[in-house]
Amino acid sequence: MKLRRFLLSNNISRTVLLFVWFTLVYILVKSYVIPPLPNSVSYTNNNFYVFDLNIPANLEFCGEKIPSNDFDIKKDLEKEFFNSAYWKNNSLALFQKAQRWFPYIEPILKQEGVPDDFKYLCVIESHLSNAASPAGAAGFWQLLPSSARNYGLEVNSEVDERYHVEKATRAACAHIKDAYEVFGNWTLSAAAYNRGIGGIQNAMTKQNSDNYYDLLLNKETGSFVYRILAYKTLFSSPGHFGIKKKKLTYFARIPFKVYKVDSSIKSLSAFAKEIGCSAGIIRLYNPWLLKDELNNPAKKVYEIRIPKNPDADYTGYLKDLLAEEGQLVQYAEDPVVTLQKADTDTMRIKKRTISYVVKVDEPLKNLAAFLQVSEEDIRKWNKLDEETQAVAGHTLIIQYLDK
Repeated sequence: MKLRRFLLSNNISRTVLLFVWFTLVYILVKSYVIPPLPNSVSYTNNNFYVFDLNIPANLEFCGEKIPSNDFDIKKDLEKEFFNSAYWKNNSLALFQKAQRWFPYIEPILKQEGVPDDFKYLCVIESHLSNAASPAGAAGFWQLLPSSARNYGLEVNSEVDERYHVEKATRAACAHIKDAYEVFGNWTLSAAAYNRGIGGIQNAMTKQNSDNYYDLLLNKETGSFVYRILAYKTLFSSPGHFGIKKKKLTYFARIPFKVYKVDSSIKSLSAFAKEIGCSAGIIRLYNPWLLKDELNNPAKKVYEIRIPKNPDADYTGYLKDLLAEEGQLVQYAEDPVVTLQKADTDTMRIKKRTISYVVKVDEPLKNLAAFLQVSEEDIRKWNKLDEETQAVAGHTLIIQYLDK
């Protein structure tokens, strides 16, 4: 009996030793011989982590709850939120735009009685820049000329107040409030900003429904509110997209000197000389002025602004104010793809803008040859007519492409 126990105990000991030996060999081979499996999670500078994404709970727009438990609605929301794997690191640029421009937009929305969530409508319309679309919409709020005039903005060959951020914001508020008077619903009012009040009314009548989420609309309008919600979530809860928390610390508004003008200006250059600055500075900070003159037979009061500190660096503001025609981002199915495309384009081609002070009076074509740009571009950048030439002391905007 004792012998049997001895042999049994020795067998167990050998078994344990063999198990330990095989385990150590397996760990050694696994660690140093067999390469690890590839990581399927995408990273960009360790700043973005994408794991189990879902629609935020209790999602709402202007206090109106989104019925995200409905399968079709949830599917459309997911398309806007998660059609791509991760948010690009360059989306930081959009946060910086918000820090510059939300301090201008938010107070006006509050004064006009429009919910704060509508600032995200402005984000999806223009990415917070004075862009112009091929369809003729322009400015931060992408107003068409007819809509802009209808809400009190001046749009003609000399003045285009769609490029005046504050005035355009008030016009957009008037449009939104008119829609709310008709629908009594902020969600439908947002949709009407995209489709028009009449377009939403026709859809409601034909489909016998007054609920945005039940209406069958064109592709763009049908996803419009969902896209607003995606951007709202990006700014308010960036961690939901795996983006490290970015706190929106608003930048201070630019301190301006304001000159009120109630008469015609025959030469913007001469006016600039009178107030002690250059015509280039006036054009930079007042992009709604389209020409070197301002005819004003009606004695309308215009406010022309120049910064109190002309030497301060306001490059970010100026890039947004001077967005060129056709620069508007054509939105993809979801804001993720849009930002990725915009960021990739930005990395590929960068614009460098300088202010050049003319040294001597000379033909503009001579100056263009010296600066290695075209005369046509100089006239376009500075909104000069075909007869204006380079005059000593004038400041001209010159752009170069860095590839």
